[in-house]
Parts: sequence; C-alpha cells; structure tokens
Amino acid sequence: MTTTLWILIYIQVAMGAFDMIFHHEFTERLSWRPSQRHELALHGIRNLIYGVIFATLALLQLHGPLAWTLVALLAIEVLVTLKDFVEEDQTRKLPASERVLHTLLALNYGAILALLLPVLVSWTATEPAGLVWAQYGFWALPLALAAPAVTLFGVRDILAARRLARLPNAPARTLLDDRLARQHVLVTGATGFIGSRLIEALLAQGHAITVLTRDPEKAAALGSPLKIVTDLEQIDESEHIDAIINLAGQPVAGGLWSESYKARVRASRVETTAAIKALIDRLIYKPEVLINGSAIGIYGARQDDPVDEYQQLADDGSFSHALCRDWENEAAKVEWLGVRTVYLRIGLTLDTAGGPLGQMLFPFEFGLGGPFGKGDHWISWITRDDLVRLIGFCMAEPDLRGPLNAVAPNPVTNAVFAGCLGRALKRPAVLSVPATLLKTALGAMGREIFLGSQNVVPAKALRAGFVFRHATLDAALAGLLPFQREARHPMKEQKQPAA
Repeated sequence: MTTTLWILIYIQVAMGAFDMIFHHEFTERLSWRPSQRHELALHGIRNLIYGVIFATLALLQLHGPLAWTLVALLAIEVLVTLKDFVEEDQTRKLPASERVLHTLLALNYGAILALLLPVLVSWTATEPAGLVWAQYGFWALPLALAAPAVTLFGVRDILAARRLARLPNAPARTLLDDRLARQHVLVTGATGFIGSRLIEALLAQGHAITVLTRDPEKAAALGSPLKIVTDLEQIDESEHIDAIINLAGQPVAGGLWSESYKARVRASRVETTAAIKALIDRLIYKPEVLINGSAIGIYGARQDDPVDEYQQLADDGSFSHALCRDWENEAAKVEWLGVRTVYLRIGLTLDTAGGPLGQMLFPFEFGLGGPFGKGDHWISWITRDDLVRLIGFCMAEPDLRGPLNAVAPNPVTNAVFAGCLGRALKRPAVLSVPATLLKTALGAMGREIFLGSQNVVPAKALRAGFVFRHATLDAALAGLLPFQREARHPMKEQKQPAA
C-alpha cells in the first residue's frame, strides 16, 4: 500500500461522502422520493460493500486464496455502480454538479484499482494463507473510522428504500372537486412543487391542460396529454381557456437576498402575471377565473392575534409584503377585464416530496432538528394535497373571489411544529438554531422567512364550506409520513376558533 494509493483512497472517500450528504440527502432527497426506491437500495448495498472493503484495507491483509474475496467484492461493487448509473439515468435528471462528481469518482476509482489490484494479487501468492493484522499506522486510522460510518449509511439506505414503499400517497383523482366539468386549464409554474401535483390531479380527471414553462423536457415528464408553450404569445387568440392557475415564481428562499436575486424573484411573479393579463386581453373567449398565487407574506410580521382576509393590510417595510402586494396588484388588472380573480395567499406548504418539510426531514431524521430561536413565532401551514383541493374548490365555486388564505385552520408555534415533526419521525427535536445566527447569516431573509410570526386563518375558505382533510398538524404528519398513523400521545396544538 503506497502513499499515492492511500491519498487516492481518501480523495475517493471525501468525494463519496460529499456526494452522499450534499446530493443524495440534502439536494436530491433520495430517501424521501418513492421513484428512487431502487436507486436507494443499490446505494445501501454499495455502502455495505464499502464498509467491508474499508475495514479490511485498514486493519487486515488477506493472504493466499482469501485475497480473492476482496477482489470479488471490488468486482461486485463495480457491477452495482454500473446498475446504479442505469437506474439514475432512467428515473431522474441528475444536476450538473452530481454528473461532474460522478465522473471524477469514476476516474479516481480507476486509478485506485490500477494501484490496488497488483497489491491484492501479490497477497494471493503469500504463504501461509490467512488473516494478518496490517501495520499501516496513521494512514489506516481514518479509513477504519469511515468503515462503520459507511456501513450505518448502508443499513439506513436499505431501510429507507423499504420505507418508501409505505409512503402514503392519496390518489390524484380524489383531489379535485367532482363538480368540475371537463375544462381547458392554463397552468404556469407547473413543474414546481405545487404545480406538479396540481397537474397530476388535473390529468387524472381528464382536463385539457396547457403548460407555460421554461423547461419543456421537464414539463413533458409530468404526464400526457399536455400542450406545452414557452411563451404565452404562442397561444392563439381563438383558444378557449376556461381557467388560468398562475403559480409561477422563483423560490423566495432559494438563494441569499441580494438585490439582484430579489429582482429576479419579483420579476418571475409580476412579469408573468402581466403577461397573463396581456394574454387575456387578446383572447376572444375570456377565461372564467384566474387563480393567482400569492403568499401570507403580504400580512407582514404579526404578533399572536389571528389574521384573516378581512383585515386591513399594513406595510411593514418587508420584502415579503412588497412582493406579494405588487403581485396581487398586477393580478387585480385582470379583474378590470371582467374575469373572476382569486389571490391565493399560500402558507407553509407541507409534503415529503419537497418544499420546506422536504428540507427539514434531513436534519430531523438524524436527530439534528429543533425550533428556530425561541420558537414562539407562529407558523401557518397547509398540506400540499389540501392546497390542490382548495385550488379545485376555487375553480368550482363561482362566488369565491379576491384574497383567500390557503392555510389550515390550526396554526402552531415554531416550537410546537418542531416537536410534532420530531415525534412523527421518532427523533428528538431539541437543537434550537439561535435567532442571532439566522439574522447574521441570512439578514432580512432570516428575519422574515425563518423568524417571522404569522398566525393566519382561512376564514373565507371555511365560510364557503371547504373541508380540510388535514386540519391539525399531527393529522397532517400522520398522513404524510410512513410511521404511526396516529400519535399515541399527541402534543397539544394551539387551536383557533373557526372563522
């Protein structure tokens, strides 16, 4: 075992650990994506093989025929990796950073095999046959420590793959209102977290769908039949569109709030809405309704008192408020054209498929979750399926117009939210993130997104007769996570009286 070989091995370990943590866990969230169940199982098998190889190379030399077992394990690992490459190519689009890293891993692994195989072949000729403790000193210690870590991840990946088979998933066809006759629906933001589930539901009920997207390939993967356009100018003025659902927008928390990023976030919402207004203006047949995305950020920072759609807005100087105000003001111009318009003020949207909950599952699953700051600020939330159902309800209810709070009727404090999620995952949730750290590291985004308090209630939806499938957080998490269906000792949630 030469110094060069040890260095290459540790480069491989470092790159593999980064790929596993950053890509598989944090970015791609494979352990919570049902479509990646087979890929996750392959990762588990490969990690278990790595655990054996790491421990053997760090602690032992295999003399005689025993050395061929290590050669066989390396061969099996190569076959599993090739199968993994095929699985990835067939089931998901890898980000550019992951493709580059996989190429570097393959090149470095080839160099390792070129140096390691002659060593192993020399062991096969060593007498007597048996196991001999290796004497590599400092070089072996990190690899010996990596062996149990990668083995634990292997076991965890295999268990997570089995868990994905039990992940709850309501049939998409049950999400939209049965009163809806077949319609032609234009959807923007269709490839996003909310839009993709909405498209699934619309397709399941047989609606005709036109999708505005910047990524036709990604949109085509949503299902068929879909009409895909990259510019609203591609829609002929004679097209008969019954409803427009505008969910377009760059993620507000998708990057640090530099002035350029905030400008892109604003443009992705306001300019798209202006383009929709221009489309409606030239259509011969006007749509019956525009359901325009917005957010509860329009209410700004609030204290403990509940906020509904009937209360006057106050400008608190926040970016969130200004963004939603401008977004809704642009949508209001559509009302001047005689089209019923709903401003859907969306709260924290929950589903294991992505969104805020999708990001929280990684730290919470490993016992690293907890509240932000003191945890006394309010969180107004809604499950993704209830949000899709509410959109369908708005399409079917001709009297619904204006602002509509898309939140469940029982907001909770951040501390209660962390406790409920920890209990649902059967993990502790006590590692609080200091408020000072969030404000210092993230600035205004930390104050508004992670520490802002908004106790928002869905007064108009309740009065119109909408029934939430998941009205409490415990019920929502029980319906989203593949563990206990009901908590045995449910944590008491703060209740708000029905509006």
